Amino acid sequence: MNELAIIKPDPFITDHDTHLFKEGNHFKLYEKLGAHLTVVDGRSGVHFAVWAPNAKKVSVIGNFNNWQRESHPLSLRWNSSGIWEGFIPDLNKGEVYKYFITSGNGHYKVEKQDPFAFYNEVAPHFGSIVWQLDYEWRDTQWMKDRHQNNSLNAPISIYEMHIGSWKRVVEEGHRPLTYRELAVELPEYLEYMGYTHVEFLPVMEYPFYGSWGYQTLGYFSPTSRFGTPQDFMYLVDCLHQHGIGVILDWVPSHFPTDEHGLVYFDGTHLFEHADSRKGYHPDWKSSIFNYGRNEVREFLISSAMFWMDKFHADGLRVDAVASMLYLDYSRGDAWIPNQYGGRENIEAIFFIRKLNETIYANFPDTQMIAEESTAWGGVSRPTFVGGLGFGMKWNMGWMHDTLVYMSKDPIYRKYHHNDLTFSFLYAYSENFLLSLSHDEVVHGKGALAGKMPGDKWQKLANLRLLLGYMFAHPGKKLHFMGAELAQWAEWKHEHSIEWHLLQYAPHQGIQKWVKDLNYCYRNERALFERDFVPEGFEFIDFGDYQNSIISFLRKSADGQSVVLAVCNFTPSTWKGYSIGVPTEGYWKEILNSDAGVYGGSNQGNGGGLEAEPKACHGKPYSLPLTIPPLGILLLKKDISPEENLTLP
Repeated sequence: MNELAIIKPDPFITDHDTHLFKEGNHFKLYEKLGAHLTVVDGRSGVHFAVWAPNAKKVSVIGNFNNWQRESHPLSLRWNSSGIWEGFIPDLNKGEVYKYFITSGNGHYKVEKQDPFAFYNEVAPHFGSIVWQLDYEWRDTQWMKDRHQNNSLNAPISIYEMHIGSWKRVVEEGHRPLTYRELAVELPEYLEYMGYTHVEFLPVMEYPFYGSWGYQTLGYFSPTSRFGTPQDFMYLVDCLHQHGIGVILDWVPSHFPTDEHGLVYFDGTHLFEHADSRKGYHPDWKSSIFNYGRNEVREFLISSAMFWMDKFHADGLRVDAVASMLYLDYSRGDAWIPNQYGGRENIEAIFFIRKLNETIYANFPDTQMIAEESTAWGGVSRPTFVGGLGFGMKWNMGWMHDTLVYMSKDPIYRKYHHNDLTFSFLYAYSENFLLSLSHDEVVHGKGALAGKMPGDKWQKLANLRLLLGYMFAHPGKKLHFMGAELAQWAEWKHEHSIEWHLLQYAPHQGIQKWVKDLNYCYRNERALFERDFVPEGFEFIDFGDYQNSIISFLRKSADGQSVVLAVCNFTPSTWKGYSIGVPTEGYWKEILNSDAGVYGGSNQGNGGGLEAEPKACHGKPYSLPLTIPPLGILLLKKDISPEENLTLP
């Protein structure tokens, strides 16, 4: 194998690249670091480059040199960048390789996965694979219209899912579907159900399947468990062709301590903090990135850029933002204050703002979404006014309070009315995304349907009410797979969701309810155009805690379309219950969760009714409604421009 000796490459990495790298402003490192097929002096081969500034020696090992650790050393660049590089001729796509790194003191020697690999072996193997990302995209129309589909004024209903457990092939040992198989089934299902987006739990390569992807090591490679990078591109492409946006869960908050990964990479704490009080997280038993290093920030921002650039991702949901913001997050007394004596992680805040500024500058038609569970101010506000710069924030408060309320027996709900109504007080403090995510249906918490009180009929009625209330409430929408089936068992990542339940009429009814909610939501501008401004909302009555009934209006941007939502959180049916409305005329009942087709008792208003000239709730007109048990009504009124003048 002597003919494969490393030869000096042409300037694949330029001095300008290393200048940007050292100053912290190179955000397309995936184009320079890692393994890249190229041609040097007329010979095709692979250029390797890896950041390991404290290493004594770095070499490339693989089948091509019988894994001999000394045969193909890399050279350290002259300008103190810490980058080792070299070109090996005659290597081809598909070659498995690793880096063998010897620390500066010579005592630490280890085989490492390439941090910038585009493709990796299937776990538990951890070799990186030389690969190209060539692909002929066919989503031109989607990309052209993406700014409209991802707008804060657009309807956004997200189906959160775990690729490995959405559907399994029973005949083949319950194996997960591949990316290509998903590309056949998933886009059609989501389009049929009316979702606008899908959010995948992390697809970035990870060593332990049971982590659901939240222990990421391959920040530039989709997991090989389900196919090649091109197979994943094909899945995204097919989703886009069916009008479905793709959001990827992304984890810049921590990484696992597997020896072949980022931890102690060159014999020093390179990617993570050396002090365990800042560099190790006890909750996840994982390492925490050192956001104070230019190169680490560039690594992470380059990863975010990569998924937008090479895989056409429409957004990133950034995991565990709260753990990044606070130095004392879940640490008890074992933490180090910042230079001002506070608990805020100033370096992480700088990183988050730089991340969002960079993504929106390069991909302004995408969305950055924060999973942030505290009352930190300005998460979804621009950085130039002191915010963190995200486009949206998960509304964890709404989720918690609503599920606490819904879990109560209806006879006690009147004592917990504030849990239901509190979210409206802060609904416009952030650009909120309402989430009923995977976190709420694991670790003994039970499925959504199982959280509901009462007998089976009441549980499903409560679930319909919960989902209907969610779609009427200001904010974008997300729920985890299985909710649309009224799954009884909590989610298990080794099993498919409970598709078999659809043989039963009550579960068919829940699925149809979710489908109709999605289509109603997308068709009614009043339900989405002004999600993030108070002008899009007006309460009618939140004071009837004795009967656990609330009512409110949602309004379109031009004020000419209004939807009235009326929710009854008790099993009582009300006849002739007056609800004040701002205008006369016919109010059409566009959705009723108690309709028989959904599994309800068919209590309703015959498709709509005329407003009476009878003042109620401070409004000049009223509707004498039949309000169904454990149900939600949505009634619509189209308002003429003349009538619109009387509306706030």
